[in-house]
Amino acid sequence: MTNNTSVAGGQQKLRSKKGHERRVNGSIYTVLTVMSIVWLVPFVFLVLQSFRSYKLEKGGMVDYLLPKTFSLDNYAFLFEGSNFFPWLGKALIVALACAAVCALLVHIAGKWLDGRGGSDRVARPVALCGCMAAGFAALVAMTCALQGYSPAGAIVKLLLTCAVFVLVGLVVARFYLKQDSKLLRSIPGYVVEDKHDGARKFITMAAIFMVMGVIAQFVLAPMTMSQYIRWYINTLTIALFTSAIQTVIVLSVSYSLSRLRFKGRKLIMNTVLVLGLFPGFLTMITLYFLLKQLGLTQAGAVPGLILIYCASSGMGYYISKGFFDTIPKSLDESARIDGATRFQVFLKIIMPLAKPIVIYTILMAFMAPWGDYVFASYVAFGHQDGYNVAVGLYNWVNTNDYQNYFTRFCAGGVLVAVPITALFLALQKYYVEGVTGGAVKG
Repeated sequence: MTNNTSVAGGQQKLRSKKGHERRVNGSIYTVLTVMSIVWLVPFVFLVLQSFRSYKLEKGGMVDYLLPKTFSLDNYAFLFEGSNFFPWLGKALIVALACAAVCALLVHIAGKWLDGRGGSDRVARPVALCGCMAAGFAALVAMTCALQGYSPAGAIVKLLLTCAVFVLVGLVVARFYLKQDSKLLRSIPGYVVEDKHDGARKFITMAAIFMVMGVIAQFVLAPMTMSQYIRWYINTLTIALFTSAIQTVIVLSVSYSLSRLRFKGRKLIMNTVLVLGLFPGFLTMITLYFLLKQLGLTQAGAVPGLILIYCASSGMGYYISKGFFDTIPKSLDESARIDGATRFQVFLKIIMPLAKPIVIYTILMAFMAPWGDYVFASYVAFGHQDGYNVAVGLYNWVNTNDYQNYFTRFCAGGVLVAVPITALFLALQKYYVEGVTGGAVKG
């Protein structure tokens, strides 16, 4: 009788505990749902107002949410005076053809090089450079035909663009055709490439070639740009260069401080920690006059901002170092014993295992300049061609007629949100893994 009573009491306590957990979880989910709705309301309002025509309705703030007539007038205004869509259509056709030529030639060259043996160090770069040069020649020929580009009088620009195209394409092609060395295969922890995933690698390589083709056309045969497009391209240029440079610097510093032991290491980390307590705005006046002496303000605001964002990026190593600390050091030691260099350990072993923190670093480096207003407005200092989107849109509603530019401001804001939203939706899993993996001490 006593046993039955104790079992019934235990079951009742278990049911009571589960019921309590359900109530707590339900309350948490309810609060989070309400907070999400409150957080999304301004964005929903922004999107809806962007479809309210400034020609048919009042262009400023109104007391209703849904537009009386849905229209694309605000978006059309952003591209007014430019040939963006005709240029983009032709650019995509040219870039697609160029990507197909480059990818096919690289694939054929890879088959030919496999027959010669992987030890041929001369034939490989020569063959791949030839493939890139042939693809670039096809791009220039089609650009002349479709975009009306004439290379006469722009030989220097043509040669520089060709050199960059060939060098970047050579790196991409070598990654596509790289062979795993016996040394690296013998190292524990080395991530061996999946040989059965050739189609995905080929498509990725072709996609990169296509992006390179569009960028090359923008340099050789630039489109007629409206004010907003110029601001958008400035913002995109700053964000892309900053994300690439910052990622290299942050990961290099993080790996060095995590794996290497040298004199002054603790002092460096403590100094960086103390300096990080001071806001960057304290240096604004000094930075402005320094950049002004170098010609990197106003008309040179874009490279000036890239320099500002990248100059102290190594100080943001904390999250990345925490992630590297969680990777066993025995992998490094095994690789070093087997003869791998520090760079081979970093590139071939640590980087494949640190994919979440790499993507997290790229996202953070991309987001910082994308929405920056303070430094961007300070460095551009009234020169409209040097504005980024944040500064340009603010000036629309600040210096122009607010009642006429509000809906156009909303449309510009929606287009600004598109890249960030797409990146987070595509890379959310890695972002969360990078934050949680780097937030603990290994």
